Amino acid sequence: MITISENDYKKILAHAESVLPEEACGLIAGEITEEGKIIKKVYLLTNIDHSNEHFSLDPKEQLAAVKDMRANGLVPLGNWHSHPESPSRPSEEDKRLAHDSKASYLILSLVDRAAPVLNSFKIEGDTAENEGLVIEK
Repeated sequence: MITISENDYKKILAHAESVLPEEACGLIAGEITEEGKIIKKVYLLTNIDHSNEHFSLDPKEQLAAVKDMRANGLVPLGNWHSHPESPSRPSEEDKRLAHDSKASYLILSLVDRAAPVLNSFKIEGDTAENEGLVIEK
């Protein structure tokens, strides 16, 4: 189970919509409790691929985000990206590039712009499991 605030969800959504038709991407950080992961901060990074089908995080922005996490006592929880033209589930490329089985991979689908869908996945090898995501108001 992973929890995100409604404000952070809206931050991701606004950023993803602002870079359409490209995929948006970023990192998530927070804390791990007995109940699950709690996202405390969302990082909006540049997709240096500028593609609607895949993303690569800007290395300088990624390093700055990790330094900010450390400075604020946050734990890296994973990453997020948008799927402008496909459902909220990991693509074969997403699975292939998921090298940390402990990370959460949030995917925001914008296929139906009126009803965006955000899910979080645990990925290990070819297996992706929805880990359950709660958006708290």
